[in-house]
Amino acid sequence: MNTHTPLQAQLRGLIRLTRWKEYVPFVIPLTVLGALLAARPQDALLDWRLIVVTLANILAVAYAFMINDIEDAPDDARDPARAARNPISTGEIGVRIGYAACRLVAAVTLMLYALGGPWAFVIGIVTLLLSHFYSWRPVRLKAWPVTDVVSHSLMLSGLLLLAGYFTYHTEPGIVWFVAASVTLVSVYGQLYNQLRDFEMDKAAGLFNTAIVLGEPRTRVVMYLTIALAGVCMLAAIAQGVFPLWLGVVLLISIPISIFISPKTDMRGSEAVEISGGLQVQGLVVANLTIAAWLVWALINQVFPALF
Repeated sequence: MNTHTPLQAQLRGLIRLTRWKEYVPFVIPLTVLGALLAARPQDALLDWRLIVVTLANILAVAYAFMINDIEDAPDDARDPARAARNPISTGEIGVRIGYAACRLVAAVTLMLYALGGPWAFVIGIVTLLLSHFYSWRPVRLKAWPVTDVVSHSLMLSGLLLLAGYFTYHTEPGIVWFVAASVTLVSVYGQLYNQLRDFEMDKAAGLFNTAIVLGEPRTRVVMYLTIALAGVCMLAAIAQGVFPLWLGVVLLISIPISIFISPKTDMRGSEAVEISGGLQVQGLVVANLTIAAWLVWALINQVFPALF
């Protein structure tokens, strides 16, 4: 017997619509990384704005996932696995309720970005616009080559880092290389996702980058973006963007991540190739490294005499 009231069931469906487990583990470290990169050379103090902008970034990505599932519900209904994941397709919540929730999330998101300062607010507006037009059927950037990859990588990576950075500083300089690196990693992620959903997207009539390139060329481009992301990150490291001791944390975190050997990719789907299984491990390394830097920065603020 179902003890849930209709309202409780709808609230549960709305929470599922956000798909928060798929992005919170990378939105938080990206935002924190941006703030740390801004604070370090300026001796700026991390404050409540970091929490506000982090929440804004989380909600902005939540909006992207919510509008995506609403707009994709008819396509997801064709595949049992994707239909079961989409609360619109399963009928847990209606389209009107989903859109109403999206509008509420967007309003709160913009208010939070505004608290981060004018530049964070501008970046937030761009992020929300990309999130909307990426999936909204009259435009649907995800359905076209190049625009699908560019919009996805910016709204789910580069702009998140820059929102954290511009909350505390407005001249990125060499930090642009870091922003480029994380954006290219997101390009890899989008191409990987398109490979995983290749047949489904083709059946849905999408004309995205992977379908234009074909599966073999998409794999080549996917790994080239990872290589280029590494080059950009090395350039930033060579210019002293990061404290040297972080290298030790990185080396320690790598063997720790080896104990995590998931059979799924970051989205929780079965890995379609070897890189899919390494996604979670890479995320663990990034989170441990950035968390160590954040703890050090906060201790340095509270007990400056120790350093």
